[in-house]
Amino acid sequence: MIKQRLNYSELSPAPYKNMVNALMALEKGALDKETIELMFMRVSQINGCAYCLDMHGKALRESGVSSAKLDQLAGWRVSHAFSERERVALEWAESVTLIAATGAPDSAFETLQAHFSDAEIADLTFAISIMNAFNRLAISMRQ
Repeated sequence: MIKQRLNYSELSPAPYKNMVNALMALEKGALDKETIELMFMRVSQINGCAYCLDMHGKALRESGVSSAKLDQLAGWRVSHAFSERERVALEWAESVTLIAATGAPDSAFETLQAHFSDAEIADLTFAISIMNAFNRLAISMRQ
């Protein structure tokens, strides 16, 4: 079993609480919960965060997303299980998560604009960014 390095939520309660509050604020935002959770799951796959994969996989299944769809998430580009709107969001999630390599290209952003409002794009980008931060905390501290 992997031992947790530090309990960062107890050692840095104010920053942790603010990150949790940011997540909760997304629930009141422009995006539906399923889209947010799907992005959380894909970002966590890319980053290799087992803790987050478990948590968001359960949340998606509980909301009615099929196991077959979740099983195909890593291969979304060649799967028929995802809508066009989900595909452009997943493209953006990958682009932002891998920003050092992608630079978040204009082509990915422009495709978003055809499917999402400006407020939805902002919330989507916050969701992706916050999940990346949580993944980095969980992985580095061996949560």
